[in-house]
Amino acid sequence: MRDIVILLLLKTLGRLPLGVARALGTAAGWLLWCKGGRTVRVTETNLALCYAHLGEAERRQLARQSLLEAGRTVFEFAVVWQRSDDWLRRRVKVFHGGELIQEALDKKRGVIVLTPHLGNWEALTPMMTLYQHLIILYQPPKSEALHKFLQQVRHRANTSLAPTTRRGIATLSKALRSGQLVGILPDQVPAVGNGAYEVPFFGEPALTMTLVHSLMQRTGCELLLTYALRVKGGFEVVVMRCDEGIYSADPRESLAAMNRTIASAVATAPEQYQWEYKRFKGREQPEPY
Repeated sequence: MRDIVILLLLKTLGRLPLGVARALGTAAGWLLWCKGGRTVRVTETNLALCYAHLGEAERRQLARQSLLEAGRTVFEFAVVWQRSDDWLRRRVKVFHGGELIQEALDKKRGVIVLTPHLGNWEALTPMMTLYQHLIILYQPPKSEALHKFLQQVRHRANTSLAPTTRRGIATLSKALRSGQLVGILPDQVPAVGNGAYEVPFFGEPALTMTLVHSLMQRTGCELLLTYALRVKGGFEVVVMRCDEGIYSADPRESLAAMNRTIASAVATAPEQYQWEYKRFKGREQPEPY
């Protein structure tokens, strides 16, 4: 019954105009902030670690804004998932760095576009597929009904999905060797045993996946970072080069450079980053949560 209600809600929200969905998301984020609880505590803890140079009042204001943006993101997902590629492309008000994708693809070595949890990452797919077929790595949800729904709405034209399994990783590796385009969310804490090192993220030790480095070493692919910020009436899409250290053969140096690249992107709109996620869990020293 819970899954049926969630799916019905998502399908209903998906019919709303983008502005209405954002307004409802803002209200949901405000209620979440007023309620307090785990999400607010995690957000404030992450900001205290990553923005220790800010005063307490500034961090609290940033935390509140972050929760409002998180609400907008969630409600936007329902709309973005159920609209056409053409509709989404018309909502992209500014597109920076698209030529970097074509330049990288022209080298015929495969390209990984790193997509951190900044802005609305689900809005990026139609812009990436302007250049080539895109294979997206994803974590299947536990709910079978929700999994089927997400497979349907994410399986757009010129797009395919690869689950976070050995078979899915093998699919990515094969695609990169043949010069294709792959999308990975690089700022998730990997499950135990899936390969990770502790390297700095905003100066704090953070368990960071080795998958991107492993694929790069195996295939010699190019790496870019991209994100879609929320702006009036739509989105601002940015594609940028990564810190050159990401190409280091030393996995720790490579992962630290990846985190520096993500942090530099987050700095452009820190309120739109997913601070409610326990990014610093699983590390050797005591968790801050």
